[in-house]
Amino acid sequence: MSIKEQLFQQLQQLIDKRVNNAQHAVLSAEESKSNQTKSSAGDKFETGRAMMQAEEDRSRGQLAQALVLQNELMQLPFRIPSTTVEKGSLVYTSQGNYFMSIGLGKIPLDGKMFYAISMASPIGQLLHEKKAGDSVVFRDKKIKIKEVV
Repeated sequence: MSIKEQLFQQLQQLIDKRVNNAQHAVLSAEESKSNQTKSSAGDKFETGRAMMQAEEDRSRGQLAQALVLQNELMQLPFRIPSTTVEKGSLVYTSQGNYFMSIGLGKIPLDGKMFYAISMASPIGQLLHEKKAGDSVVFRDKKIKIKEVV
């Protein structure tokens, strides 16, 4: 299995976990809200209900974000070899190794560190359409592209 396939699988597992956690949080918030009984102190009931609604809304937002990332990941053309940096590329540079996918950060693999980044990120925009041997400057540091896979 290639490094790109392994990175893809790790991202898939991370996203699946986020989706499951968010779905569980939504269900839990819905259940708490429906199980709350009206107390004699009406203001307390309304305040508690509003807090539960806010928690449910936050959980639904997290679920929506996780589903968007999951969808982006599923459309990633990582199996296509590339010579220029584009979605699905694995980029080895003098400053780190980047998997041009979705922005989930550090992923350790086989004793090396890889960074899952989006093409929309600042570094992703700088690297876009560059090839091995090219250099970019990011945060006053020169980054040399060693290899694009």
